Amino acid sequence: MLVSGALTIVLGIAAAVLPVPYVVESPGPTFNTLGTDHDKPVISISGHATYPAKGNLDLTTVYINGGPNGPVNIFEAFQAWLDGSKAVYPEELLYPKGVTKQQSEQESALAMTTSQENAVASALKEENIPYGQKLAVAGLSDGSASAGKLQTGDVFTSINGKAVTSLNVVQTALADGAGAPAAVVVDRNGKPVTVSITPGKGSNGKYILGVLLQYKFTFPFDVKISLDQVGGPSAGMMFALGIIDSITPGDLTGGKHVAGTGTISPDGTVGPIGGIAQKMRGARNGGATLFLAPAANCDEVVGHVPDGLQVVKVDTLADAKSAVERLASGQNVSRLPTCSNN
Repeated sequence: MLVSGALTIVLGIAAAVLPVPYVVESPGPTFNTLGTDHDKPVISISGHATYPAKGNLDLTTVYINGGPNGPVNIFEAFQAWLDGSKAVYPEELLYPKGVTKQQSEQESALAMTTSQENAVASALKEENIPYGQKLAVAGLSDGSASAGKLQTGDVFTSINGKAVTSLNVVQTALADGAGAPAAVVVDRNGKPVTVSITPGKGSNGKYILGVLLQYKFTFPFDVKISLDQVGGPSAGMMFALGIIDSITPGDLTGGKHVAGTGTISPDGTVGPIGGIAQKMRGARNGGATLFLAPAANCDEVVGHVPDGLQVVKVDTLADAKSAVERLASGQNVSRLPTCSNN
């Protein structure tokens, strides 16, 4: 009986430390985009007038344990499940099967770089500061309709005779063509190349060229964002607000403490992110009283708002800026759109 009991204990301990296919998210630290990180300004601007800013425009983060970041055991997963500040998800919901830590870190770093470029573009657009924007081929998908016709690095010039100034121009031209061959002109190493491409259909039923596209920007001044050990695209909106506050006279926040999250597109569209419940907790722990949340995340916001934190839903950078300005001016912000009303 003693041997049997000891064996049971050993097996129980072994089961507790064995890895399980789950990921645990918990509130991470916040970073003031108007402040510093490791004694370096989070946002540095040269070539344009800048203005000192008080207050906080905090970007929020999430700690992630499990998946390529290292396994969690069943005890850790169960403990997190009982902790209202944490969330537990099956690993496959967040990471493709077989992805390595290095691959995950590279993807996260690329997403962060892209979000920073988009943040600059959207901030300049919001302030009516002109800049150059081109659409380039970053790669081709499997079975691409553009295989053998377009190459990585090609810069779109026109499609069906219309100048390509944004992704929307390409999407509209393909939709109007209803599957007919599209005349595409690209700049390849400084020379114009014209090709005819018969688009395929994507999983959503829309016509596509089968290429991965990225924006190439030419900005009138330099913006450098320095933030160690933070990746992903979710800080885009807060970077954009920080840039706006830095290049415009006055104090956007009025000295108030604002936090938020959301991806940003060059046109100022705010997109959804992951881990918003944990980010709201992290924002409140950091002292924020107002939180800017993507409207597309509203279903995850309701029921998870910490006490003392008002959450405003936003669809665009203009929405976010307007909410901060209203708070700064001392106006009533209780009537701003929330995730529980229209």
